[in-house]
Amino acid sequence: MSPAGTFSGDELHDLSALEQAAAIRSGQLSSVELTEHYLRRGERLGDTVGAYVMMTPELAMEQAEAADSRVRNAADGEPLPPLLGVVCPIKDLVFVAGIPTRAGSAVIDATLPTDDDVVANLRAAGLVITGKTNTPEMGLPCYTEPDVAPPARTPWDLTRSAGGSSGGAAAAVAAGLAPVAHGNDGGGSIRIPCAVTGLVGIKPSRGRVSNGPYGDIIGDLPTSGPIARSVADGAALLDVMAQPRYGSPFSIPPPRHGTFLAASRRDPGKLTIGYYLQPGLVQTNVHGDVRAAMEDTVGVLEGLGHTLVESQPPFDETARPAFFTIWSILALLTPVPPEREEDLRPLTRYLREAGRQVSGLELASAISFVRVAARFALQRTEHLDAVLCPTLAEPPALVGQLRDDDDPAGDFDAQIHYSPFCAPYNMTGQPAINVPMNWNADGLPIGVQLVGRSADEETIISLAAQLEATCGWLGLRPEIW
Repeated sequence: MSPAGTFSGDELHDLSALEQAAAIRSGQLSSVELTEHYLRRGERLGDTVGAYVMMTPELAMEQAEAADSRVRNAADGEPLPPLLGVVCPIKDLVFVAGIPTRAGSAVIDATLPTDDDVVANLRAAGLVITGKTNTPEMGLPCYTEPDVAPPARTPWDLTRSAGGSSGGAAAAVAAGLAPVAHGNDGGGSIRIPCAVTGLVGIKPSRGRVSNGPYGDIIGDLPTSGPIARSVADGAALLDVMAQPRYGSPFSIPPPRHGTFLAASRRDPGKLTIGYYLQPGLVQTNVHGDVRAAMEDTVGVLEGLGHTLVESQPPFDETARPAFFTIWSILALLTPVPPEREEDLRPLTRYLREAGRQVSGLELASAISFVRVAARFALQRTEHLDAVLCPTLAEPPALVGQLRDDDDPAGDFDAQIHYSPFCAPYNMTGQPAINVPMNWNADGLPIGVQLVGRSADEETIISLAAQLEATCGWLGLRPEIW
């Protein structure tokens, strides 16, 4: 901040989302000024990192002006939302009223008159939507290389993928095009991009964030969640996203101690933490850089006074066919005109055709298998406060490395070997957070993931914040910054 108490344009994106919001509430900064700054950065750098499918400057400026008006007209002492006036782009798999949704596809173009519930919560809290972020077709793969936008790239090495399916959202935050972003996660789609871009990504517990009114789909794997640079920013955004909505099919208790933001400021105490290095869904080699990141993280946690005990992954390979069955049905649920099926990507067509072969009994059996196996997995770890495991089995992949249009079955198999640690926690419904505390010798982020008990985001948020304070990753910036 300058001596005059105002901010220069060059330093606005160095501020955390909570710092930006505090400056807006105090009058040191306007939401309009902040929004214009991020719109300019998005126009200049968005295609470089593949952040956006489209930007929405008119909507953003309207919302920014409304936020500034809300600050001006607030009565003395009136509490204002903690992220009022802060920019938060929306992943292009959910609906924003009046804004097209492409879902990463040349075939899909839908504009609805209503918001998805999570977007409505963001609007109510006064956040500013600068655009729809890049995603692969229907959010199906763990890389973001759609036909409708440039590939999403990690700002730490533009030859490498920003992951998927929230690749554009993570690229935007990591490149300083937004302080926080909306993501969603059905098999790792928040945690994978955050692992390869050096960000905090929270997959909430099943039922914590409403998927309504359109997104409650078979298997209950996906949920929306926050992407941020800091644990506190992510926790504050989760507080906004998690506001209850009438009609949710799930009942989940609110945070025990007030807010998730409060959890990020609280000492976690001394915890018993399980850890494992080998995935269960598939037998695969875990890269040496990932092993080193896990060893370093275990050492730091032990140094902080926590007890680390070896544990096991929640599932073995017998769960993989059930996950594939559910995933193929999710691919099939998106309506596509029959004459446009051939215009879909090869991987999408492969998954949809697999879905067509699934009988009602097979689908019911897959869902039942996952629920029963998840129950036993949760019982095996009920004595643990949290579990630590890798987020990915390898360092960030090159753009195009996982994609194989000539062999979509091989493409899907390569993704499972690359990311075998995330999907199990969509199956159990547990909360999980990517912690960006490790970088390899090439300067690439190597994520690890903390998993909490069901409905207990608070413990892993407190623990991640403790690691953040200890390891100091917030000072790291990619060159593009």
